[in-house]
Amino acid sequence: MELVNGRYQIQGVDLLSVCKDHGTPLYVYDADKIGQQVERLRNAFEGVNLRIKYATKALTNINILKLMRKYGTEVDTVSIQEVKLALHCGFTPEEILYTPNCVSFDEIKMAVDLGVMINIDNIHILEQFGEFYGNSVPCCIRVNPHLTAGGNAKIQVGHIGSKFGISVFQMRHVRKVVENFGIDVVGLHMHSGSDFLQSEVFLMAAEVLFNEAQHFPDLKFLDMGSGFKVAYKEGDITTNIEEIGREMSKVFKKFCKEYGRDLELWFEPGKFLVSEAGYFCVSTNVVKHSPAAVFAGVDSGLNHLIRPMMYGSYHDIVNISNPSGTQRVYDVVGYICETDTFGQDRKLNEVRAGDVLVMKNAGAYGFSMTSNYNSRFRPAEVLIYKGQAHLIRRREVFEDLLATQVEVL
Repeated sequence: MELVNGRYQIQGVDLLSVCKDHGTPLYVYDADKIGQQVERLRNAFEGVNLRIKYATKALTNINILKLMRKYGTEVDTVSIQEVKLALHCGFTPEEILYTPNCVSFDEIKMAVDLGVMINIDNIHILEQFGEFYGNSVPCCIRVNPHLTAGGNAKIQVGHIGSKFGISVFQMRHVRKVVENFGIDVVGLHMHSGSDFLQSEVFLMAAEVLFNEAQHFPDLKFLDMGSGFKVAYKEGDITTNIEEIGREMSKVFKKFCKEYGRDLELWFEPGKFLVSEAGYFCVSTNVVKHSPAAVFAGVDSGLNHLIRPMMYGSYHDIVNISNPSGTQRVYDVVGYICETDTFGQDRKLNEVRAGDVLVMKNAGAYGFSMTSNYNSRFRPAEVLIYKGQAHLIRRREVFEDLLATQVEVL
């Protein structure tokens, strides 16, 4: 998003006009930014067989999935519904990794029937998998490396108390299960969390995975997960993708030489690919003065963007209706019957009732975590693609709230 002649634009498309055409609240995505992030990640790795598995849960709109396929990524899914969405969008089963957590074995069987790669993070499930399939279906195993890393406790998933993955201390047991059932393990997976800054975290995790890989002679790939940090505000420290690519390529090639053959290196970026491409547009309902603060109350809330309330995440906020106005300090708050503060003590160009505010970095875990709390409608979504604004999800209406309910009284 850039300011051109006093108007904010994406690919030359006037953002205020998009909001006028489609209303607010509204999610807007920049397809060019997504493509740039894919290319940046791909170019960071040299001399390795890299496969990018977009973490579908970050943003599941089918047009975004089709865009990812157009840009040459594959997908990582965490539910059978995401698997089916990916297939619907043209991904082949071979391009889909299925990484569930605490699901029933029935869902695992459904995924196997669809032909996707199964990533197992539970010894009990691994035993069931062996009993049911033996060596007839290849699988991947998710290892918990016991590394505490990530920007927030809720996104640190590789520590010893995490529910994700099989403890690295249990891998001897895993190998016995694999041997007893003759399970065809073709990949090892690891994901320690999100918002990493240094390449050292990935290198430490890689060393754990390299050590375990030596016990599995038929591997085809190692999956390092993701967790790359993007900029949330100007001057923010971000993950140095080029450094990670350079260092990881070096150690991975060394490992492959020791292993005896070249393997594929997989990554599962979600936020890195779509976060900075997303903008959440809201309209100001009221400007309310209190002894402690001036509130800019908008036509949205935690039902549409829960990350600031759930994770304490920072989203830069811009008043696109008054880009040259005098700057004042506001608390930007929502209309939900809970405390739903999007940003506190924010210096914004003067906000007036009716002004459109835009929250940046809203592409990942924005719409995908929306709800109908307070019986509010979910917002619309627009994709800016090749210089044109395309509606890719209509706004909900009252009939949508009733669609799945069954009246018995």
